Formats: sequence, C-alpha cells, structure tokens
Amino acid sequence: MKNFILSLKNSVLNGNSISFEDAKKLIDLDTTTQLEDILYLSSCANEIRKFFCGDKFNLCTIMNAKSGKCPEDCKYCAQSAHFKTSAPVYPLTNKEEALNLALAVEKEGANRFALVTSGRGLLTEKETLEVSDLYRYMNSKSNIHLCASHGLLTKKSAKALKEAGVKTYHHNLETSREFYDKICTTHTFQDRVNTVLIAQEEGLEVCSGGIFGLGESRVDRLNMAFELKALNVKSIPLNFLTPIAGTPMENYEPLEPMEIIKTIAVYRFINPDSSLRYAGGRLQLGDLEVQGIRGGINSALTGNFLTTTGSTIASDKEMVTKEGFVLDK
Repeated sequence: MKNFILSLKNSVLNGNSISFEDAKKLIDLDTTTQLEDILYLSSCANEIRKFFCGDKFNLCTIMNAKSGKCPEDCKYCAQSAHFKTSAPVYPLTNKEEALNLALAVEKEGANRFALVTSGRGLLTEKETLEVSDLYRYMNSKSNIHLCASHGLLTKKSAKALKEAGVKTYHHNLETSREFYDKICTTHTFQDRVNTVLIAQEEGLEVCSGGIFGLGESRVDRLNMAFELKALNVKSIPLNFLTPIAGTPMENYEPLEPMEIIKTIAVYRFINPDSSLRYAGGRLQLGDLEVQGIRGGINSALTGNFLTTTGSTIASDKEMVTKEGFVLDK
C-alpha cells in the first residue's frame, strides 16, 4: 500500500488529479489494521501541502451576530427553530459590537473575521442593507480580512457585500449531493451550490466545506471533496460533528480520531492547492490534533465557534508556529 500511496503522491506533485477510484482506496484504509499506512498517507499529504501551499497558515474567527429561530431544519444545528435546544436567541448585533470584536481578534493575531447570522439567507433588500452596513463600518475602521456567512445569496446581496468590503463568502456544502436530503429538507444541495456560484460570479472568494459524522458514508465524503474541486473552492473548512442536545443528531457517536486524520489527508490529495481549514469539532482529536497539522491542514477557525467551543487564538498560534508554519499577515 505504501508504494501505491507514494505513486499517487508523486502523480499529484506532477500536476495530475487523483481519480475517484484511487481516492476510495485511500479513504477505505482500515484505522485498526492499516494504521502505519494511514500515518504514511498523512505524511505524504503534508508534502503535497508544502509543495502547493508553502508554510503560510492563516487563522480566522467568527462572531455569532444573530442567533436562533432559523426556519431551516438542518438536523445538526442548535439554532434551528424546529428543535428545542439551549442555543441563545438574539437579533442582529450592532456596529460597535461587531467592530470591537474584529479589532480585538485582529490584535490577538487572527487574519480573518466573519459575521455569521442564523436564517435562510440574505434574500431581501432590508436584510442585505442591515448586514452590509456592518461590514462597511468595520471595513472603514479595521484592516482585517472580512468574511461573511449569511446563508443563501442573491446576486444583489452578493454584490452589496462585495461593495461593503467583504472579501470572502462562507457557505458550506455540508455533505454530498446524494446525502443532503437526509440532513435538511427546507432547501436543497443545489441551493447551496448556487450560492457558491453567485458569490464567485460577483468577485467574492469562497470558503466552503462540510461536516463529517452526520451519518454519511466515506463515498459521500469523497463526493463532497470532488464537488468542491469542481467548484474551484480554495478554502475548505472541515468540521466534525459535535452532537448537540435537542437536535436529531444528539446521540450520534463522534468519528474516531484516525478516521478524521485519514479524511484530512485524502482531502489534501484531492484538493492539493486549497487551504484545508480546521473548524468545529477538531478538539475531538485530542492529542492527535497536531497530526492533522502535520497531515494536510494549513488554516484554522479559532476562538469560540457558534454553539461549540474551540481553541484560543494564542494556543493555535503556538501550535502552528511550533510545527514550522509562518502565520499569515
């Protein structure tokens, strides 16, 4: 198997794309009996990362700028109005609160900052104007790279965000096209793809990935990876389900750590020049968290996430610089 992995690594380094069939052989490695092969796969993924992306590492942060009462029924989400959870409910934040947090995380060393709001999306002129005003204000008073995460977009709302100073739009595919209706019925996978395309058409960079551990198969994970490649997404956040009480997935078992490490490596083989971003749930890895950094990860969502807790900016800076990365400016 090591010779097979080595040949695939060399092929990718020579500019070739890995096939679905070969990717499946990698993701089907057994975490018990083929542990040595998985660690070798992870090491090869790191070589691919270094060749295509270098040693830069960027840290992004988010603000839960509007919480709860979301009309969508995404089964993993604490903010859905369809489920009874302990998630807080509050309206859109104000300009000063948003700016103060942006300035604080910029001072701590984060490179990017995003507002995240619950709801279907920026589909009305009123919603778009309210949110755009926040970004315009932050853009005038800070230097941090502004990202946005507000659900589905129209061309008008995407254009308004761009004009307000937003550089990157975040909108996950979440899982594969084939599995999507198992986790959400109030909008479609294609709705999510359309939002990615709209953002790109209006000149926004796109950050889009998904969540692992939703009950999807390994093939579903590959299908999402290849869909992201086809969409030319260059920032891919990798989330690992943290089951939340009150949601339909509250009793789901977290993925085993080596399954996560293997999946990260395979995503690097498929998307060699993209930023693979640690996101929610990575603390499930425990002591193996650093192995992901050594096996394909080169960016991270840091600080407190939406409804789960992440690492601090300081601890992430220490971890990645210790591994030889240079923090992006």
